[in-house]
Amino acid sequence: MRLRSIALMLSSIVIVGTLVGCTGNKSEVNNGSNVNETADVQDKYTPFTIDNYGRELTITQRPTKVLTLGPNTTELFIALGLSQYIIGNSLDNHSRGALPAYEEQYAEIPELTYGPATREAVLTSGADFVYGIDWEFGEEAVDISELEEYGMTTYVNSATTLDQMYQEIRDIGKIFEIEDAAEAFIKDQEARMLQVNEVVADQEPVKVLVYDSGGNGVFTATGTNFETLLIELAGGKNIFDDITDKQWSTVSYEEILARQPDVILIHDYDVPALEQKLLEIHSDPVLSQLDAVKEKRFVTISLESVLPGDRMAYTVETLAKGFYPELFE
Repeated sequence: MRLRSIALMLSSIVIVGTLVGCTGNKSEVNNGSNVNETADVQDKYTPFTIDNYGRELTITQRPTKVLTLGPNTTELFIALGLSQYIIGNSLDNHSRGALPAYEEQYAEIPELTYGPATREAVLTSGADFVYGIDWEFGEEAVDISELEEYGMTTYVNSATTLDQMYQEIRDIGKIFEIEDAAEAFIKDQEARMLQVNEVVADQEPVKVLVYDSGGNGVFTATGTNFETLLIELAGGKNIFDDITDKQWSTVSYEEILARQPDVILIHDYDVPALEQKLLEIHSDPVLSQLDAVKEKRFVTISLESVLPGDRMAYTVETLAKGFYPELFE
């Protein structure tokens, strides 16, 4: 069973104490005056080269002014104790707020853009390092090659597996010389996910439809999406995990009806609102025929929670409780 193989994969972890991140006050985007770097400290930095999904990055000194493009990347920096380096973030429109432990620090971070980052905002930010989710880059977004011309090192967040996300965390740890903190964070995530997996391992996987948005079909996560992995770790099975040529896809209502999900997992973010999505589902002539809809078997989660970042364990815990409420009473 897939769940048993996941349990074996996670079973070699060592449980460690809670990682406590340090805080830092934020000023305005562009100044970076909250980070006190001296030439002496930077002179001791040993340059190195890392691979970022096929792109070689050479890091010659610790960054001092960072843009985090995406709430998942911003919160990961906070979780690792690196919030004092952030001079701006983006995509808060896809956030329902930071986890309680990080709320105060998140609120202090300047907002570069509420929605997707713009070329102008990034280029004029004064940043020397950009850590952003992959959809923030490309022909219609921010061009990585142009950022390099402006002296900005760009690290793309694009994990689809746990190992890839762990590598991102380790790379950030190395870049900012906090390897021990990065490793401790990974171990804590592994331990918490293992605990969940041990509870659900003997259960028949719950068939899950991911509902991001509706309209001309349902926009859903596919088999290569990081969210599908989190669903599996929580004891579920994405009913569209057989789509593997892209991370997101629009599927027909009729195909959903044919696959009969046990649970509908709804993303909660700004537009359309969660209430509107529920109304759309109940009023659709096809979706309303699903037993999951008739019996109101819905699980909701904020979009940022299913993106690759710091919320792996939190999301697996939340989903498992939604999939198997009787096991977590």
